[in-house]
Amino acid sequence: MIHTLRGRQASCTLRDGAACLHGTFVAGILSARRGSGAPALCPGCRLVVRPIFTEAPSINRLPTAGAEDLAAAVLECIDAGAKVLNVSATLVRASARDEQTLQTVLDYACQRRVAVVAAAGNASAIGGSVITRHPWVIPVVAYSLRGRALTSSNLGAVIGRHGLGAPGENITSLRASVGTATSSGTSVAAPFITGTFALLLSAFPDASVSEVRGALTHSGPSRRRTVVPPLLDARAAYQTLRAAQRRR
Repeated sequence: MIHTLRGRQASCTLRDGAACLHGTFVAGILSARRGSGAPALCPGCRLVVRPIFTEAPSINRLPTAGAEDLAAAVLECIDAGAKVLNVSATLVRASARDEQTLQTVLDYACQRRVAVVAAAGNASAIGGSVITRHPWVIPVVAYSLRGRALTSSNLGAVIGRHGLGAPGENITSLRASVGTATSSGTSVAAPFITGTFALLLSAFPDASVSEVRGALTHSGPSRRRTVVPPLLDARAAYQTLRAAQRRR
């Protein structure tokens, strides 16, 4: 089931526009029908969609969003009952005030225990953004078919400490019109973490969001000291949660 929140931005009015193509591709990874050609990680999960991208007619231009628009979208999705948020977006022109607004909204997500999974970015940069630096957010780096972080992925101390890697090279998913497309990058990798998170919440309904987050990110007393986060290990997270369930 897909529920769309209106927001202030256009919602797939241009089928060949960058915003529509990008959103449909990510949605296909999460909730396409099994056997559709897309990864279709959690087809039975309810998907809440809140458009934030401005429509662009060129498919060669990646869609972008402002911090204010993203903050409003995060808030609306939380209030709509979302348990896990997927942010496959690049922020542009964020003022100090807008960044503070987004910081406050991410704090609110933490207070409400709504997981936030965000693409680390594809600028081959060392560092982070107001999103990836937030301790509650799980920043996601794209991994190649050989199991290594793509050189285009942004890395950093916080990304390495709190983040995860996921498949992000030559991934096939749905087009907005007909058929499939192939894409790479951290926006493609992020929904693999989001979908896994949703599946684990479904498999362990008594587990809290914090417990699932901890099982996925291996959070504990040991501190990561690398700028590259580990690759997602869904099986290990499942086993951790199953063991915890047996101890209850």
